[in-house]
Amino acid sequence: MYYNYYRVNNWQSILNFLQQSLYAEEMVCAMSSELYHIPETQDLKGNNEMHDHLVPASYHRVTSVGSAIRLVNGEQRQSIIATMTTCIVNAEKQDKGVREGLKVMEENASIEYKPVIRMIIRWQNQAESYLKQAKDSLQAMGVSFPSGSDEQGGEY
Repeated sequence: MYYNYYRVNNWQSILNFLQQSLYAEEMVCAMSSELYHIPETQDLKGNNEMHDHLVPASYHRVTSVGSAIRLVNGEQRQSIIATMTTCIVNAEKQDKGVREGLKVMEENASIEYKPVIRMIIRWQNQAESYLKQAKDSLQAMGVSFPSGSDEQGGEY
């Protein structure tokens, strides 16, 4: 099914928000994964559980960015929009688990590593904020979102 009611320049702002969200997610991934390689934090409680949600959250952000790139480049299928919106919803759902894991990590980190965990939390806040801005902008364009089931947007 094709659509003609969205202007291409709107997709660019959506893409920018999604790319900013993905960038922040990259920082969350890099910083939290580094903790596995520091003897004092390699077994930090909450990190494994957080990563159980971070990996699929990242997948859904990557897929939403790819979908937005396709739209910016002129592809015009409703299925691309459906893929993007479903992945945004799925990333939001996974972000809740990431946030819970980060809370456990902060509670269990030694005093010297609490600032690192707090920095990861700030990056996670940015990832979520930009994702919300993309979603809000899409809704303002008249794009509808699925109710939030994972089965529509990939295996994660």
